[in-house]
Amino acid sequence: MALHIVRLDPARHDRARFDCGTPSLNRYLRVQAGQHQRDGIATTHVLIDDADSANVLGYCSLAAAQVNLASLQPADQKRLPHYPVPSVRVARLAVATCAQGNGFGCLLLGHAANCSLQLREQLGARLLVVDAIDARAAAFYRVHGFRETADDARTLYLPLGKT
Repeated sequence: MALHIVRLDPARHDRARFDCGTPSLNRYLRVQAGQHQRDGIATTHVLIDDADSANVLGYCSLAAAQVNLASLQPADQKRLPHYPVPSVRVARLAVATCAQGNGFGCLLLGHAANCSLQLREQLGARLLVVDAIDARAAAFYRVHGFRETADDARTLYLPLGKT
């Protein structure tokens, strides 16, 4: 099994057969991801196996974001200017049911973090932020170091560190 994460290519990747068990996440990949990518709203990155490169094992979508300074935990507010904090949003993250339990969600989250760190070098981004779809997803992000915002227990963020 040779896994790769690549940008979504609607002509190459079979989005119709993707099923993660959550209809809204399936629908996003099948219907909106390509359009959002074309329109500059979000980029979608798909996990594929070279043995069947059309089959999407999982995906994450990334978009620009900002978080109000007051939403951060007090320790994370220090030495930041008093305006919204530039961020990268994990807009969606899902793994196909046939591939769940293999650590692919962690792999995709790591890819999102790496993309965010690369973007930080070019543009500036202080946080990786996510709006977890449910309590189970929020727990997944917490295990990976994400912190709750003051506003919502399902909106979480991960500081990207200092350069």
